[in-house]
Amino acid sequence: MTEPARTDKRQHIVETAYGLFKRVGFHATGIDRIIAEADVAKMTMYRHFPSKHDLMVEVLAYRAERFERQLDRLAEQAATPERKIGMIFDWYGRWFHSADFHGCLFAHALAEFGDPAHPVFQAAVRQKNGLKRRMRLILEEMMPTDEADSVSAALLMLIEGATLMARMGQPDSAIRDARKAAMAILAAPGRPQ
Repeated sequence: MTEPARTDKRQHIVETAYGLFKRVGFHATGIDRIIAEADVAKMTMYRHFPSKHDLMVEVLAYRAERFERQLDRLAEQAATPERKIGMIFDWYGRWFHSADFHGCLFAHALAEFGDPAHPVFQAAVRQKNGLKRRMRLILEEMMPTDEADSVSAALLMLIEGATLMARMGQPDSAIRDARKAAMAILAAPGRPQ
């Protein structure tokens, strides 16, 4: 069995597991399959990840960090809060058409692990709350905090619904309609501009 360079083994395992979890699911992906596809020794796997739950949490953290970096780069390009929110929706639209799109890994985790005390459930919730918090902070530039909190929740629901519709084979209409609804919410009468 040929193993990647020592310093890269942990990351290689995470990336291999990520690919399997997003395509096959968490429960349906066995540890032996991850070991085989990562081409690592069983001892190496367990040295880095004593349990499958540890690996799942690490994979979710890896995906969340990638997502955050991508949104950080986009936020640097936009001047207004409306444009920053629009760019988040645009990111989703591009993702819906990518070869990497298999639905939301975090939504899958929430569906497969329904116990709020489970570490996988908690990792998925952290990511969703992180996206909501990001949007709330953007919106606080144009509205009071309590309103920004409510609007960010509505925007998250639009994104989650669009992601589900895209997974059902309707990526164009899903993102178009979700973005249109988001922009209408932001342009509502009485909103400070």
